[in-house]
Amino acid sequence: MCAGVLCLALGDAVSKWLGEVHSPLQIVFFRTLVSLPLIALLAHFGGGLRKLQTRRPKVHLVRGVIYTGTMGFFVWGLTMLPLAEATAIAFVAPMFVTLLSVPLLGERIELPVLVASLVGFMGVLIVVRPGGEAFQLGSLVLIAAAVCYALMMVTARRYGREHLWAMVFYMTLIPMLLTGLTLPWVWQTPYPWHWPGFLLSGVLGVGATAFITQAFRHAPAAIAAPFDYTAMLWAVLLGWWFWDELPDIWVLVGSVLIIGSGLAIAHHDRRTSLKRRPTA
Repeated sequence: MCAGVLCLALGDAVSKWLGEVHSPLQIVFFRTLVSLPLIALLAHFGGGLRKLQTRRPKVHLVRGVIYTGTMGFFVWGLTMLPLAEATAIAFVAPMFVTLLSVPLLGERIELPVLVASLVGFMGVLIVVRPGGEAFQLGSLVLIAAAVCYALMMVTARRYGREHLWAMVFYMTLIPMLLTGLTLPWVWQTPYPWHWPGFLLSGVLGVGATAFITQAFRHAPAAIAAPFDYTAMLWAVLLGWWFWDELPDIWVLVGSVLIIGSGLAIAHHDRRTSLKRRPTA
């Protein structure tokens, strides 16, 4: 789990670096272009390519569109906010999964989960500080990414009978096709040193998926899920190392509340394997 989270953090840093020059849509395109054959290869060794067959193409199309929004919003937000602050806001995804499960899945929210969700929401308000100088478009964009990811996880819970690699494959294929259609309008010719970055972004994304999947296969969700929050440590270190970014006291306080909320929800609900942050 820690290895998967490290892959996610490194992938976020690479995307933030590429976002200084390239459109988020172009970054998403190359990331999915690199990831797709690797996912097919993993599917081949994980049971054969027949596992990619599906009886719900419309469901995969809808989830692919949602995931395109998730990645696009998240990469866009990374270009506007420090890495640690962006990571903290992304941690609110479990709260949105819980809240959206009520109208979309007919689930009930028990009082401890509701209290934890409210605490997490307070943490988000502290991090983004509406009405203050720290509040900006990037905060709203990252919250939109968290909502999109929560929608994707809720649909996975509802239509999760498909094979894992089939869900991952089409969730990667649709964004590649959609963002590919936008390239004539957003294309920026990469510098030679950007090509390894695009390649690395895709490899890290697949590595994160593989490691985290194995973590949830070999350990209960209540044990594996909390290690997702080690991403905050990597975000602080990478942000300081590459961009000289250090989170202020309010980002740290808000992060503690958000992480505490997520841990409480994970402890209460053993189905936390569906409640990941956007880049997972």
